[in-house]
Amino acid sequence: MAALPMLIFFILPILALFSYSSFGDLLQSLQDPEVHQAIGVSLRTTFFSLLVIIVFGTPLAYLLGRHRFPLHRAADALVSLPTVLPPSTAGVALLLALGRQSAVGGFLANMGLPLSFTAMAVVLAQVFIAAPYFITAAALGFAAVDNELIQAGQLDGANSWQVFRYLVFPISRVAMVSGAVLAWSRALGEFGATIIFAGNFPGRTQTMPMAIYLGFESNLTNAVTLSIILIVISFIALLAVKSLITSTSQS
Repeated sequence: MAALPMLIFFILPILALFSYSSFGDLLQSLQDPEVHQAIGVSLRTTFFSLLVIIVFGTPLAYLLGRHRFPLHRAADALVSLPTVLPPSTAGVALLLALGRQSAVGGFLANMGLPLSFTAMAVVLAQVFIAAPYFITAAALGFAAVDNELIQAGQLDGANSWQVFRYLVFPISRVAMVSGAVLAWSRALGEFGATIIFAGNFPGRTQTMPMAIYLGFESNLTNAVTLSIILIVISFIALLAVKSLITSTSQS
C-alpha cells in the first residue's frame, strides 16, 4: 500500500491526457498539416541523430568500457554531463559553440553550411542530449566482455575489427540495442536545447515537442494528440528495452 500513492501520481497525468479528447478528435487532429509536419521532422531528424550516435558513439563507448587511462573518470563524467544539464543550458552552449557568431559556426556559414536554426541544428541538439544514453549503455556492455576471451581471439590471429565483430559485439549487442532505443526515445522528446539552437520553424525545425509547446496556446487538441503519440512511442520503447534485458538475463 505504501507504493500506491507514487504509482497513482505517475498514472493520473497519463490518464488525464488520454481522456481529454475523443478518438474522433484525435483522428481529426492527425489530418492537420502542422501535425504531419511535426511528426515528419521528428522522425527524420531522430533517424539521422541515431545514426550519428551509433557511428561516432560506439568507438567512444568502446574506449570507456574496455580501457583505463588517465582522466578516465573525468571523461566518463563529461560524456554523462548532458543528461544532468538543464536542456536550455545545452542549447545556449551549442549556440555559442556552433552558432553564426562562433569561430566554427561562422566558418561553416561562410562556406554555405550554416548550422544554427537549421534541420542540422535539430540533429546536433538531439545528438548532444541523447548520445550519453547510448554511450553509457554500450560501455557497460563492452566492459562486461571477458578479457580472456578477447586475448584468446587475438592469439588466434584476429585483428581489432575481427575481435569486435565476432566477439565483443555479439556479447554486448543487447546493451547496444537498449542504449540505441533509449537514445532515440530521448532524442524524440528533446525540446529545450533544440528550440534555442534550432528555433521553431514549422516544416523545418519544429519537432513534435515544439509543436506541443505551440499547440498549448493555439490548438490544445493538436498538442494532446502529439503528446499521446510521444507517450505511446516512449512506453513501447521502454517496454521493449526492459523485455530485452529481462529475457537476456534469464537465458
